[in-house]
Amino acid sequence: MGCSHNNDVLGLSISDRCCKGNTGCSWDGTLRKVKNEPIYVQKVYDAALFNLQGLRTVANQVFSPSLGEGARIIRILDIRCRKFFNPANINDARNLRAIPTTTISGGEIVEDGCGNPVRVIGPDGTASESIVFVNTQDCDEEGKGTPVFGTQNIEIRGSVVVEIDAIFVDNCDKECEVTLTATIPVGTEQHPLLLTNFFELCVPSVFDTAFLPRFTEFCNISCETRLATNSIARDIVIDPRTGTVRANLLIALCVTCEKKIVVPVQLCVLSTGFPVLSAEISPICSSFPQLFPNQIDERRHCSQEAEVQETQ
Repeated sequence: MGCSHNNDVLGLSISDRCCKGNTGCSWDGTLRKVKNEPIYVQKVYDAALFNLQGLRTVANQVFSPSLGEGARIIRILDIRCRKFFNPANINDARNLRAIPTTTISGGEIVEDGCGNPVRVIGPDGTASESIVFVNTQDCDEEGKGTPVFGTQNIEIRGSVVVEIDAIFVDNCDKECEVTLTATIPVGTEQHPLLLTNFFELCVPSVFDTAFLPRFTEFCNISCETRLATNSIARDIVIDPRTGTVRANLLIALCVTCEKKIVVPVQLCVLSTGFPVLSAEISPICSSFPQLFPNQIDERRHCSQEAEVQETQ
């Protein structure tokens, strides 16, 4: 319309759909600036990773939009599947979730006296860890960990979004490209898709520590899909009057779960100091408060003063 915009002013181009993160950490490679810092963290004592797969068949699933009277699909370009998530409601029943339920043999989950497991805060910032008690005395004498065995049931609930890129011919024999979309439930609270597996984990001493070990598990889920028999003629039906598309699909739910035994520890790590981000400068304020305190390690402070005096 005779208007132009200089995208270089923003440092962006129209094709920039993705971005890069800025951690604030930088290091010039000089080892003199590296120092040791103590941090209070959680150490992974033992971990196990599992890949599980569940299948769900879908018959006569309605897709939108309708293609119109007399339409025919002649070619499938691509079929995609992604998990449904509603950011406006994390409790939406359609959100695809993998919910693990675990029972442990050879150990106990610590409870609060009312039958509720004690949950503590994990690295994810939520109460995602259970405290574990195991009689580790025999293996403590050998300087080894004590094995516990578990059974895991994973309930898959929610929906997936399937998109089909197709070429169809309308009633005027004109070829058109369309993306057909459907939100398909794969499991409900009453009838979830259930996956089961078994595992073994190693637990450190519960006596030679100020903190009992913790058990945590987390899962991620993705999906893949295709036509049930890989045939357009057999798996896709179009109503000749309305153009409503129905399809038969095979949906694979791909789940990765990891289980960990973690213990609180204090570690010494090498550090180049606190990261400092470059802030946007305001035209009004001349200075701003800092977000994190300065280092006040007395021994390092004294040693630095001594180094300065020696150089003088």
